[in-house]
Amino acid sequence: MQVKFHLIPYTLQFRFEAGTSRGSFTEKETWFIQAFKANDNSYFGLGEASPLKGLSIDYSENYGSDLEKLLNGISTLEIPTTTNEIFDFVAAHIPAELPSVRFGLESALTDLVQGGRRILFNNRFSRGERRIPINGLVWMGDTAFMSAQIEEKLKAGFDTIKMKVGAINFEQELALLSDIRTRYSAKDIILRVDANGAFDETNVHQRLEELASLDIHSIEQPIKPKQPALMQELCASGILPIALDEELIGVNNFKEKEELLSLIQPQYIILKPSLIGGFKSTQEWIQVAESLNIGWWMTSMLESNVGLNAIAQFTAQYEGLLPQGLGTGQLYHNNIDSPLEIRSGELLYISPLSWQLHNLI
Repeated sequence: MQVKFHLIPYTLQFRFEAGTSRGSFTEKETWFIQAFKANDNSYFGLGEASPLKGLSIDYSENYGSDLEKLLNGISTLEIPTTTNEIFDFVAAHIPAELPSVRFGLESALTDLVQGGRRILFNNRFSRGERRIPINGLVWMGDTAFMSAQIEEKLKAGFDTIKMKVGAINFEQELALLSDIRTRYSAKDIILRVDANGAFDETNVHQRLEELASLDIHSIEQPIKPKQPALMQELCASGILPIALDEELIGVNNFKEKEELLSLIQPQYIILKPSLIGGFKSTQEWIQVAESLNIGWWMTSMLESNVGLNAIAQFTAQYEGLLPQGLGTGQLYHNNIDSPLEIRSGELLYISPLSWQLHNLI
């Protein structure tokens, strides 16, 4: 199959200033990849290449022009027509150092061969027959802003809340979490926290102890990555279950994934396809994690509904899902209208609805 591409740069505008320990966001650059069969413009596959400045290893000021050159090269090649062959093709022709490109291209080509309907994976979720449990994400900000978000998530019916920590005064963050616990037990509301590497060897043990006293489910990336001895010790300590996130960035081949998880033995890993090399790489992480009895969940990485849809449909291939980090579709003023909807802490795909791409195409 011969394919031609059209690249659409797009700037997503946040509804609010989204804070993390690495800084705040008010907008997000992304690139949509349209994939057409050669000599046929009647339908197209759609993918999203969406690196995050300051985190993604493949982000650069020349990202768009470099991506266009890569796609021009791919368009001269014979493209396979089954999903697994597409994943292998992308891995063979796009360097591992370009994870968001791999994800966007996998998505566009998979959508194309499935008929260009944004149904990349035909399963109960994409048919509207299954919902995916998700966590409600509370972004960093001042105490009033974070408290308002918590109340909003609880009223919306979320039973899993994830709060970013490490930016404001830690005692204030503890107070917010403690307030939830005074009203809801761990049986009623699951609390997760994400430190984005904000703690260090001088304070991490004490902070984990304080968080553990509030029946916190888990903490994502308490310390910065590439400190394997300290991370291994924290995971083995049993103070609080730990989930690796940024630790997975740049770990590309299967053997390296086995070595990392076997060494550190985390309780969970967090999988962001745009960050870790697309769907094929994500499949490998899941395979290794499950072989070591390590839990996992998927998280979108500030993609629009286009990328979120691809990740959600991929995730729905798996059973027995923990609450996933797939609630970012409501972040933007100018998101792509889609059949995705959140109801009572679950993500669903309302299959009779159509995609509205008028503000994109």
